[in-house]
Amino acid sequence: MNIAIVYASRTGTTAKAAESMGKMFEEQGHQCRVQAVADADPAEVSQADLICIGSWTKGLYFIFQHATRDTMRFIRQLGDLNRRLAVVFCTFKLATGKMLPRMAKALEANGAEVVGQFQFRGAHPDDKFISFAKSLL
Repeated sequence: MNIAIVYASRTGTTAKAAESMGKMFEEQGHQCRVQAVADADPAEVSQADLICIGSWTKGLYFIFQHATRDTMRFIRQLGDLNRRLAVVFCTFKLATGKMLPRMAKALEANGAEVVGQFQFRGAHPDDKFISFAKSLL
């Protein structure tokens, strides 16, 4: 499976999480490309079998959590995804609010089938993500 992971990272935590996700997918035999939102080509990403989009959590402590503008702009630039599989993820310190469902809704509006929503407190994917990565065949 060809997997594209695109992320927005402010301090490097989300970048490290994305790299860890990529390694887990590669260990399962998948081809994976990990890129920052600023470096990724929406046309190229939209051709992947699985598209993973992530962001660090912006907000005020426990309220107004959201993905970065660059992340949401990138999602809109993907165009028609024609039922491609997608995953959304974020890193956070305190809370994520409705950030992941909003990201998923934006991808679904482009025609993606969102098959996972993952939040990581820190740079290391959790057991839920590890199980998901292992389940992709």
